[in-house]
Amino acid sequence: MAATDATMRAFFTSPNFAVVGASTNPDKWGYKVFKWYVTRKLAVTPVNPTAKAIKVGSEELPTISSLSALENPKETSVSVITAPPITLKTLNEAKSLGIPAVWLQPGTFDDEVLKFAREHFKTVVAGDGGWGGEGWCVLVDGDRGLQSLQKL
Repeated sequence: MAATDATMRAFFTSPNFAVVGASTNPDKWGYKVFKWYVTRKLAVTPVNPTAKAIKVGSEELPTISSLSALENPKETSVSVITAPPITLKTLNEAKSLGIPAVWLQPGTFDDEVLKFAREHFKTVVAGDGGWGGEGWCVLVDGDRGLQSLQKL
């Protein structure tokens, strides 16, 4: 099933968020997506197995090494910015933790990943659609979703 604005709104109803593939490098998409959450003052946890923290502006936010370290996984929507083989492993972990919603950024999935996500998660934002040329992207579509829920 293709993602819609309603799917995006459902993703943003979670009280907590995590970004898998969050990066310390400001030039990488993992940093840009994580920063998007931080600058909108959303409760977000960066997931990075090698960095201790990620600095955004004057804030230094501690990372966790995997989704298993989340305090409330069943109340956390997860954005993923990793290559498809890592994304599939991440989705397996997310499924086992009861994570309700995932947003797969462009480039993070292939047909196998999309099929798995759509079979195992209630809410999947991914694939064709959105306002950008490459499909659903939190950097392009996220503000619209937050505004529709009056969270921005």
